[in-house]
Amino acid sequence: MLDVFITSRVRRKIVVVYAKYPDFKTHVRGLAKLIKEDPGNIQRELKRLEKVGFLTSEKQGNTKIYATNKQFPIFKELQSIVIKSQQAGRPKRSSSDI
Repeated sequence: MLDVFITSRVRRKIVVVYAKYPDFKTHVRGLAKLIKEDPGNIQRELKRLEKVGFLTSEKQGNTKIYATNKQFPIFKELQSIVIKSQQAGRPKRSSSDI
């Protein structure tokens, strides 16, 4: 469902990770392993998301670590949308399934 609103596959994966796990921090290569995407594409999208304020970054040695900006004006709403869109993809469980 998020694919309708966020058309970039890589950006969508990044937003899902950082919205679902707001305390998650990683560098480009760590995120590339996690979401199985090209580090070059990830780096480009991370920069875009940092520029709009969804992510923050800090230098640790030669490595740039990205984290969720929980103060982003629509962070809670975005987080809610991500969680709801993932629940919508799951089959409904009835009381007989339990």
